[in-house]
Amino acid sequence: MAATLQLESTLTDRYQTTVPDAVRRALKLDKRDKIRYLLQPDGAVVIERAGNSVSDDPALGAFLGILARDLAMHPQRVSGLNAGLRKRIQALAGKVDVDLDAALPDEE
Repeated sequence: MAATLQLESTLTDRYQTTVPDAVRRALKLDKRDKIRYLLQPDGAVVIERAGNSVSDDPALGAFLGILARDLAMHPQRVSGLNAGLRKRIQALAGKVDVDLDAALPDEE
């Protein structure tokens, strides 16, 4: 993977640093968010947002694995929503605005 942007930050005497703004924006980080460091065999380090991955929830990961296998084995079972069901869903949801890109609130 070729880097498209190279950024630097400085370590303090306490080994702390500020995450560069471009990285914070790319990872959609906010104050108090956690980050994860992945150490690669070649010595490279990958940084990612922590806390919202399938690997954090073993039940969800297992369910998605079952779902993926079932879809691969039985693609004929996949179908779109019919017009009646789509109308029923819209009637139940009313005029609720949903932003699928918005972050979910933290659970504590």
